[in-house]
Amino acid sequence: MGILDGVLGNASKIDASKIQGEFAPLLAPGEKVEHAYQLIRDYFVFTDKRLVLVDKQGLTGSKVEYHSVPYKSITHFSVETGGTFDLDAELKIWISGTAMPLQKQFNKKLSIYEVQAVLAAYVMR
Repeated sequence: MGILDGVLGNASKIDASKIQGEFAPLLAPGEKVEHAYQLIRDYFVFTDKRLVLVDKQGLTGSKVEYHSVPYKSITHFSVETGGTFDLDAELKIWISGTAMPLQKQFNKKLSIYEVQAVLAAYVMR
């Protein structure tokens, strides 16, 4: 992932096994990280039980917020694919009790269809 992609808010896929070790203290027994996507410092993680949004704060990133969203709380979601002039794709996730969706941008290096399929598999079970 290039620095420009991160500045523009685009997410890129990262190795789930790398995140599994970092997330070990946060995971429930038997919970497994299956997919992860990163911005410059922030990232979001799909486990087999929930979606975790990680927000690294401050100049050093030493303060970290972990926002867990159980899949059962996701009411609906949408994807918008990139077009001819706008190559970036967007994922929107609505959570029960909130009016505005969570929004994430994906660059052309990452398949928005893959992310949508992962989310659909967990939300629709």
